[in-house]
Amino acid sequence: MKSALNKIFFLILFSQSTNMFSQNNTQNSNAMETANKELITKFYTCFQNKDFKGMQACYADSATFSDEVFVNLNASQVKGMWEMLCVRGKDLKLDFKNVQTNGTTGSAEWIAYYTFSASGRKVVNHVTANFVLADGKIVKHLDSFKFYKWSRQALGAAGVLLGWTGFFKKKVRQGAMKSLNDFMNKK
Repeated sequence: MKSALNKIFFLILFSQSTNMFSQNNTQNSNAMETANKELITKFYTCFQNKDFKGMQACYADSATFSDEVFVNLNASQVKGMWEMLCVRGKDLKLDFKNVQTNGTTGSAEWIAYYTFSASGRKVVNHVTANFVLADGKIVKHLDSFKFYKWSRQALGAAGVLLGWTGFFKKKVRQGAMKSLNDFMNKK
């Protein structure tokens, strides 16, 4: 009888501790989801305000970034890129929506409205962002948008005629990296 009572007591105790552990995990998971969503929201709010220092603070020291133009940037380069875009984007406006997180990943949609400085042409660029997040920072950031659509807006006839080619995309990427390197070297 005593042995049966001990087993019942142990099962009750085990069951309660498992429930407490499960509740703690859920609470920790919810807290992480909230913190990650706040991080992405802060990033885009800073972008709206052209607060490149606030944007830079959202990245881990080992962060990486890629999009259709800037490929495989390290943390220093991505921080420099956002500074360059904020400083040079005199008429830059930004909207963002659909900030979502799931564990250590996140996503958002954003639209940039600006004048492309190289051509003086107006651009409305629709971007989907995906993130890997750790310890309250962005570790990996991948933006995607339709390059051909962007090139037609930003570069006019050249974008219409050549924007779909790999050669043209490569040339745009090289020019963007040169611009970023020049900007970073002047600091």
